[in-house]
Formats: sequence, structure tokens, C-alpha cells
Amino acid sequence: MKAIELFEAIRGRRSVGVVKDEMPPREAIEKMLEAATWAPNHHHTEPWKFFVLTGQARHRLGEAMAEALAAKLDDPNTPEARAQLERMRKNPLRAPVIIAVAVSPSDDPRVIELEEIEAVACAVQNMLLAAHALGLGAIWRTGAICYDPRLKPFFGLSEREQLLGFVYVGYPAGPQPVGKRTPFAQKTVWMNR
Repeated sequence: MKAIELFEAIRGRRSVGVVKDEMPPREAIEKMLEAATWAPNHHHTEPWKFFVLTGQARHRLGEAMAEALAAKLDDPNTPEARAQLERMRKNPLRAPVIIAVAVSPSDDPRVIELEEIEAVACAVQNMLLAAHALGLGAIWRTGAICYDPRLKPFFGLSEREQLLGFVYVGYPAGPQPVGKRTPFAQKTVWMNR
């Protein structure tokens, strides 16, 4: 890849929250996962775990998410709570493929756990860039529900492992929005003394 193509891909990638129901080919998802595994990682611990959910697995995830939310509500039977729970059930149905991403920190005493999380975040960025290169739309969704320990059993995660979010994948339902960023110069301090 030429440098100009790389920079165009980085600038052109956008979070795509609205996708078609059409299922991307498994090979495309596998390419995304392969790209993720090439993320930089201190001590080469490869602390990422990926769970690909399609079809009925998305419905089961929605139920698990709603149950986790219900456990936190004062009264899950109020009309407002029931509506909130129904929205939670439907969240995983917004894309034909969801890749749940978790960190499995190494037990190596040299390893700093925050660096393990950072490595998984880099893996997600690789995954998102790969989706963009493949003509797919993807968005990394996080939030309180994915950090809720009640969701760990659904994925078989240990107490020490942590879900870091969900990558929703599909074909874009419309044109990607034009991105805008603050110029790096406004966020950068050059230090030479």
C-alpha cells in the first residue's frame, strides 16, 4: 500500500451506525479479525478475545443485555423501564454481525494491565480500518452495559477478563458522513528542551 492510500484510508474511515440487513461474507469478517491480531502489543501477550455473533446469537445477546440492565433498575416493570429493556433487547439487531471484543490480561508480572487494554483498542482500530478497506460499515459501540459484570457469563469471561465493546458490522445503508477533526497543531506540544 502506498503511503497516500494509507492516509486516505485513515482519514476516510467513519463509524457507520446504520447498515443493511445483508450478511457480509465470512471471509471479510475473518480478514477483519486477522487485521486485529496484528495490533501492537507490549510483551507480545496478544490479550484480545473476539466473539462473532450472527443470527439468533444476537437475540440471545439482547436478552442477556436486558437481564443485566433489569438487575440495575429499581422497578423493571414500569412502562419507562419496559421500554428501556425492549430497546436494549433490540440493540444487537442493528447489524447482521457483531464482534464482541474483550481483553484477557496476561498474568506475567512484567505486564501492565492498562497496556493490555490499549493493545485491544489498537486491535479494534485495525479491525475498523479493515472493514473500511473491504467496503463494509462498522462502528465500535461501548457503554455501561458492556462493562457490567453480569454480561461476562454470556461470553464465558473470567472475573479478570473484561468486555471492551461491540463492533457492529454490515454494508453501509447510505453514504458515509464527511469527517472533521481538530487540526493536530491545536492538540500538540513540541518539546525540545
